[in-house]
Amino acid sequence: MRDLRIAAAQFEHRNGDKAYNLSRIRDLTRRAVEQGAEVVSFHECSISAYTFVQTHSREQLWDLAESVPDGPSTRELIRIAAEFRVPVLAGLFERDEAAETIHNTYVCVTSDGVIAKHRKLHTFVSRHLTPGNQFTVFDLLGCRCGILICYDNNLPENVRITAMLGAEIVFMPHVTGCLPSPMPGRGTVDRAVWDNRERDPVRLRQEFSGPKGRGWLLRWLPTRAWENGIYAVFTNPIGIDDDTVKNGNSMILDPFGEVLAECHALGDDVTVALCTADKLALSSGQRYIRARRPELYGRLVEPSSAPPVTEPGWKLKTDRTTNS
Repeated sequence: MRDLRIAAAQFEHRNGDKAYNLSRIRDLTRRAVEQGAEVVSFHECSISAYTFVQTHSREQLWDLAESVPDGPSTRELIRIAAEFRVPVLAGLFERDEAAETIHNTYVCVTSDGVIAKHRKLHTFVSRHLTPGNQFTVFDLLGCRCGILICYDNNLPENVRITAMLGAEIVFMPHVTGCLPSPMPGRGTVDRAVWDNRERDPVRLRQEFSGPKGRGWLLRWLPTRAWENGIYAVFTNPIGIDDDTVKNGNSMILDPFGEVLAECHALGDDVTVALCTADKLALSSGQRYIRARRPELYGRLVEPSSAPPVTEPGWKLKTDRTTNS
């Protein structure tokens, strides 16, 4: 790995408004480059928006999705990368015409085209999405990078395997935070608090910084970086996401699990961190990977008696309430 300046961005997307969302991606890419960024990353489904598709029929989701790399949104993303001469990473719904499947996809593009494409391994926002079936590790500007989308990062095995495949930097695009949850202190943020953010920013900041948002992220996100000795680039939208308010807090963490840079604005923002090669070799996570004893881990890969089910905590709580 070489030293690399990476930007993590956040913005309030609009449901299905790809032109608007791409315009925000362009503007924030410009801001990031002005701050010295060499790579700029955005959140899960940042091109199309995300949560609103939970009520889509398959036909509606198919119409929203696009082919990759030939779809208009990916071509526009390549133009943005070419204009500012930096790789750009962003997400969208992808349709595979040949397989007749729809995927939650995240791409890394440069002026030369699509460098990497990851299909989310653990989909749940729509039953019409097909999960991906492989890990994504690729070379970018002299660094070895990986991609895992949102829920993919909740399973330690996914981040560990991505690191074992050589990833030094893992891009972790999300749409998360401020969701219903059985965990103490967690839950949603009242939209009125968001709408009143200019008059009373303190109240919103307390909501976002507490266990509903940043406090929950810091329970597990630094662990993923620390236990694997990687840089973690976390991106997340801020503001209205269909029926919830998202907290942003896009941030970059080092291999010690320390936050190098973070978005603190109560709105669209970008933050840039210098990721240096020296920390990788010094990190505990790299030692832990070398200390593994795979002969003891057979149980991890034993087939389950039931098929895998990706169930978010907020859905479990909703189901219990509905059935009670």
